[in-house]
Amino acid sequence: MEDVKNKLVLINKELNYRKKNDFLSKYNKGEKIHKKQILFHKCSKKNRWVFGGNRSGKTECGAVETVWLARGIHPFKKNKPIDCWVVSLSKQVQRDVAQNKILHYLRKDYIYQIVMTSGRQDSADSGIIDFILVKNVFGSLSKIGFKSCDQGREKFQGSSLDFVWFDEEPPYDIYQECRMRVLDRKGMIFGTMTPLKGLTWVYNEIYLNQNSDEEIWYIEMEWADNPYLDTKEIETMSKSMSEEELQTRRYGKFLQLGGLVYNEFDEKINVIEPFEIPYEWYDNISIDPGLNNPLSAHWYARDFDNNVYVIAEHFEKGKDVYFHAEKIKEICKKLNWFYVNGKIAALIDSAATQRTLASNKNVVELFYENDILVNPKVNKDMFSGINVVKRYLKDSQGVPHLFIFKNCVNLIREIKSYWWGDCDIPIKKDDHCLDEMRYYLMSICEKKIQKNEKSLIQKDKEKLIKKIKINSLKNL
Repeated sequence: MEDVKNKLVLINKELNYRKKNDFLSKYNKGEKIHKKQILFHKCSKKNRWVFGGNRSGKTECGAVETVWLARGIHPFKKNKPIDCWVVSLSKQVQRDVAQNKILHYLRKDYIYQIVMTSGRQDSADSGIIDFILVKNVFGSLSKIGFKSCDQGREKFQGSSLDFVWFDEEPPYDIYQECRMRVLDRKGMIFGTMTPLKGLTWVYNEIYLNQNSDEEIWYIEMEWADNPYLDTKEIETMSKSMSEEELQTRRYGKFLQLGGLVYNEFDEKINVIEPFEIPYEWYDNISIDPGLNNPLSAHWYARDFDNNVYVIAEHFEKGKDVYFHAEKIKEICKKLNWFYVNGKIAALIDSAATQRTLASNKNVVELFYENDILVNPKVNKDMFSGINVVKRYLKDSQGVPHLFIFKNCVNLIREIKSYWWGDCDIPIKKDDHCLDEMRYYLMSICEKKIQKNEKSLIQKDKEKLIKKIKINSLKNL
């Protein structure tokens, strides 16, 4: 009888120990929920990234995602036994960060075997792990392998994997090699990083998604998104940091010397899901012409509160005017866009009036022959135009008045990658959409100014009223 009691005590002790140390079951449970972590786990894209500041909760995403998948208990994805890699920048970083997080969420009774590169199995957290065999709910084993970028690309060849987790930004050749590792299994890539290196390949390929890959997705995390951080500590730490440090280490933003031109742009606010625009809101089309360079055209609508909506996009290079005209007409037909005297009206860069050696007609004339009446009388003052765009993105009260449909991917990409250069002049690169958007916004501002100007009759009337009042005062 005494033996039974002792066994029950030991069992109860073990159950309490497991419950206390089952951090995976406590993840995002209870009163405090990290909403952006949940969005990351729910996303079904094959190439997912978290750009976050230090202590924003980004690494937790990668560790929990890895353990859920290895155990076969992912709440939002199809589960199966898996084979994966966790990739860190170096062996030391592996031990201190990613490996530590994996062991934190992986209960000891879930581990079948740990194979070490250096150190002892009974003290795995202080050594370097080669791989962990994890018991999954299917009665078999999953394998979590650990790699470091300082091993070089050759060490990443050969394997077939279900997914790879990059903890911080890897070199591009290693990223590409790992993409090959998941190809045959239709696997996943996910990364968690603080963008401290500036505008690297991650900025172009993931953040800007310059190749328009539909499987790429990212989310930004900052300190305020992490419900487990103390708000007073956040405030104190923020005051002690420079603006550049805040942007990267708190907000997880990509930075270049000189800064973004349109730092008012907030993709979560200024980019919206497409919806059916009332016909009465249709306003104008704006074009930045190009032959070898891309031609950019956008369709603009404006509501009765002067909010602007960018609702459609045509963006293509290496084509002639006839091709672009046909594409513009196709989009107009789809939108049921209005015509002016049988032609489509649009704004265009004044450079379109210049003739080239390739043709005896300019671009304005060529568009007219293809039933598009373009107006080249646009205000091209860059600094005034930039300030107008800034006010539409966010006014002095912090209210946005410019909303871009999610399908206008090239305009969104250009706004996110428009940087100040030397002498406070924007770097002249990838700005075709931005130029024609600036022309449009300047045009509606000029209309408002003209609308507010008084006519000669109104001015004469006011002079007469003033004169009558003066005469009346004299006769008193």
